Amino acid sequence: MARSSRLRTMLTGAGALALIGSSITAGAAWQSTASATVRHTGPTGHVLLVGTFKGHKGQYTSIQAAVNAAKPGDWILVAPGDYHETSDLTSPPSSYSDSADGAVMITTSGLHLRGMSRSGVVVDGTKPGSPQCSSSAANQQFGHVQSGQAVGRNGITVYKANNVSIDNLTVCNFLSGSKGGGNGIWWNGGAGGTTTQLAGYEGSYLTATSSFFNGEATAATYGIFASHAAGPGSWNQLYANNQNDSGMYVGACLQVCNVTIQNAWMENNALGYSGTNSGGAIVITHSLFDNNYDGLDTNTAITGDPPAPQNGACPNNGISKITHTHSCWVVEYSKFVNNNNNFAPGSGSAQLGPIGTGMTLSAGHNDTVMHNTFSGNGAWGLFVLPYADSGGGSDGATCANTGGHVLGGLGCILDPNGDAILSNTFVHNGWFKNPTNSDIAELTYGTHVANCFSKNVVPDGTYAPNLQKAEATCTGKNVLGNVALVTNLFNQVVCDAGLGTCPAGSHYPGRGTVKLSAVPTKKLPTMPNPCAGVPSNAWCVGGKPI
Repeated sequence: MARSSRLRTMLTGAGALALIGSSITAGAAWQSTASATVRHTGPTGHVLLVGTFKGHKGQYTSIQAAVNAAKPGDWILVAPGDYHETSDLTSPPSSYSDSADGAVMITTSGLHLRGMSRSGVVVDGTKPGSPQCSSSAANQQFGHVQSGQAVGRNGITVYKANNVSIDNLTVCNFLSGSKGGGNGIWWNGGAGGTTTQLAGYEGSYLTATSSFFNGEATAATYGIFASHAAGPGSWNQLYANNQNDSGMYVGACLQVCNVTIQNAWMENNALGYSGTNSGGAIVITHSLFDNNYDGLDTNTAITGDPPAPQNGACPNNGISKITHTHSCWVVEYSKFVNNNNNFAPGSGSAQLGPIGTGMTLSAGHNDTVMHNTFSGNGAWGLFVLPYADSGGGSDGATCANTGGHVLGGLGCILDPNGDAILSNTFVHNGWFKNPTNSDIAELTYGTHVANCFSKNVVPDGTYAPNLQKAEATCTGKNVLGNVALVTNLFNQVVCDAGLGTCPAGSHYPGRGTVKLSAVPTKKLPTMPNPCAGVPSNAWCVGGKPI
């Protein structure tokens, strides 16, 4: 969930209980694929070297020094080492309202930052001189102190700079504070507003982690993050764990996200992936979400990361080459496994997602989920449900102009609309064995565009039981909500999220004491050739490392 949405809940407290008693023309062809990347058209630009690689000393000892010296189109190669960068501490911003800060701060467009080893190049948020990614409280650096409070830290921040690539490195222990922070790698197009101020980004062979947790106030928040950033974008071979909101996040991109995420592995986070109001062309493919509290959650919210609603419709009324429909938001060929981890970090609304769920589409619009495998998720394999927002709205968003329904105690109820759940395979889900726990569940409140469920393999059933017969086709027509028909489902999700009294006999794990997991370094591939596409330099000869 977006940082400003944490205090908004999917369904909240006693107010949620009141809900029980309340009764297209083809345009341009769109396809967000791996081809939509920040392209490097041959070896151009200068190469700046940081650290010492195989006995060859570079010109710089810090990454920020190289960034400061670089010009658009330049390459920065970083040798293996533990880099305690401090740009945010030595040159703090005058205001944190726009989150323009990072231990490494990139404001020059067209830079290419690349490590020579994914696990060997570590941008480390702990204090200089500390052991690499230390878990000791005494070794944590919580950020610049303002008005007596540490403001928090971000790792590598690309701030309003276009076409910046970051590849083949690890970030650890960047923690939140009084002004935010907690983001490992962040393509940041500015906070708020109705324009994106960053276009084009690429990241590959990236790891984001934290070895320290002592509550939400100082937690690692997002591993790999893009906000107010337009495409084309590409993320490939990402890994993130131990984040108390989500391992990776894409949001507030004004329906022009145009990003492909492939070969991602997200585990031991509150949410593996989250995306508030992220729409247009987004493709998540061939990825793994396992052992999170909730595997993947995209949501609509009127407060935070505008504009609402989250809408996966193709830009300009186009047609996706993947779905052959007007839906360009696609999750395909991915696995959602054992997302029952009540020991993962969690904060605000992120920890109020239903534990034991492979994927939640929380008021998603025009999203397509197809050809995936959901297995071992104890509550529901996939849940299509509303999002409740009790905030006041951002940048002109209101409940009325985003299609929501006002309900006292809950605020604005936003329904899922026009989502397509197609040809997925479900195996051993719903094993918590509470009523309604199943492979697929759907809960809707008010009038909404019909969702559809077809050709899914559901040995553990759906709720409502006839879902694939009753809603087999995405008709594009408005239908009534089903909350009056599935009251038991509503009661169960309130129970699971810890938002109200549980029905007699129901049992969900509940929030446990946080346990952090180690990075499975040996299972994470490094970039096969970090010199690929780089102009010749002291470390790269003939297109290969020395």
